Amino acid sequence: MTQPHITTAVVYHSGYGHTKRLAEAVAEGAAASLITIDAEGNIPEDGWETLNAVDAIIFGSPTYMGGPSWQFKKFADASSKPWFEDRWKNKVFGGFTNSASINGDKLNTLQYFVLLAGQHGGLWVSLAIKPANVKASRRDDPNRMGSYIAPMAQADADAAPGEMSKGDLETARLYGVRVAEITRVFARPPRHH
Repeated sequence: MTQPHITTAVVYHSGYGHTKRLAEAVAEGAAASLITIDAEGNIPEDGWETLNAVDAIIFGSPTYMGGPSWQFKKFADASSKPWFEDRWKNKVFGGFTNSASINGDKLNTLQYFVLLAGQHGGLWVSLAIKPANVKASRRDDPNRMGSYIAPMAQADADAAPGEMSKGDLETARLYGVRVAEITRVFARPPRHH
């Protein structure tokens, strides 16, 4: 039996390039298309068509002041049109975030994503990577942040995007793989008329 073909989109805002690196890693794992939320909080018009058509949507935003960026929130508010039409109902959802601090209240951003997915009637995919939380654990280990809901990353405020933790990027990539795997479980078989 062949695997059903699935489509996934990563829709994200990145202020300084760190979240973009995570988005690319997630997209690599999920074989997903990328939709960038620009500095004004907008996505390309065909981005909405893509999001309506895909099987899975993965949200991404830096955590600023204890939540997603205002640009992401503008996108979320604009998603009320597909919400009203049930366009994203029963899709698979995921998300990821980054901040400069180890904690940085990233959990609040991920919970915002879970709630947004719930409002759209979607199914959330958890991370399912055990935390790297023993003395031998290192910065480049997967899930060094110890998250269960979805990937969290930490990039020092004075670090360039290219200096991100290999562990955080691998966590993001593995999460993309998991979202794709879970989406295949829920993908509808093609209809034959």
